[in-house]
Amino acid sequence: MAKTETVTTRVWDPVEHLRTEADVAAYLQASLDEGDTGLIMAALGDIARARGMSEVARAAGLGRESLYKALSKDGNPEFATVLKVVQALGLKLTATTA
Repeated sequence: MAKTETVTTRVWDPVEHLRTEADVAAYLQASLDEGDTGLIMAALGDIARARGMSEVARAAGLGRESLYKALSKDGNPEFATVLKVVQALGLKLTATTA
């Protein structure tokens, strides 16, 4: 009788891979390139978690719970909030031709 192997898996968390500024910038750029608002908000949320949600909320002038809600799957933050978060993360949005 063949012996079966047990494989242990765990949920992939992008936060574990956002170690450098280049990692963060590439991750956010990839989400922007997709053009999906939910994906962009998720990426900003992942980056905020990697940096420390409380610290990012404080730097953005938001409550921690408000930041979690704004960056959640069902969140719908105002653009001004998104810009505050981007700035608090030490990032900058730029535009190029399509």
